[in-house]
Amino acid sequence: MDRIRQRRGAKINKVGADCSAVLALPFGRFGIQVADGLVRELCFLPPDTPPRPPDSELARRTAVAILAWVDDPHRVAELPLAPRGTPFQQRVWRAISAIPAGETRTYGWLAQTLGSVPRAVGQACGANPFPLLVPCHRVTAAAGIGGFSHASGGWLIEAKRWLLAHETRR
Repeated sequence: MDRIRQRRGAKINKVGADCSAVLALPFGRFGIQVADGLVRELCFLPPDTPPRPPDSELARRTAVAILAWVDDPHRVAELPLAPRGTPFQQRVWRAISAIPAGETRTYGWLAQTLGSVPRAVGQACGANPFPLLVPCHRVTAAAGIGGFSHASGGWLIEAKRWLLAHETRR
C-alpha cells in the first residue's frame, strides 16, 4: 500500500516506460525524459525499475551531467530545460536553486522570503520537474526532514536522506 501511495503522490512515471534513460544511482533509480532538444523532466523511480541506457545525445549529455553532479554536488549542470510550472512555482524553484550544496532552508523560511505560506512552497517543491538540478531536497521542515516529491515516507524519503548526507560529506 505504501508503494501505491508513493506512486500516486510522487513525481514518478510508470516504471520509467517513457524515459529516455534510467540511471542506477547510489540513492536509487532516476529517470531522464528528453524531447525536441529539451530536457522535459527528471524523476525518481521505484527501486526495481530496470536501468536503461540513453537513447539520444541529449539524454546521454544529461546522464553525464547527473553523474557528475552525484560525484560533486557543487557542480552546476548547463542543460536545455523545458519551460515548466506556474509563475509561483518558477519563483520557488529559482529560490531553491540558490541554496548552496550542503545547506538547507525550511519551507517556512522560503515562504517568508517569497511572501507565501509553507504549504504552497511545499507543493511547488513537490512539483519540481528537475530534481537534483533544482535541488528541492535542500528544503526541509522546521522540525525534521519534511516530505519529498509529495511523499512522506518510503524510498523517496530515503533518497532525500541520502542526498542531504552526501552533500554534507563534501
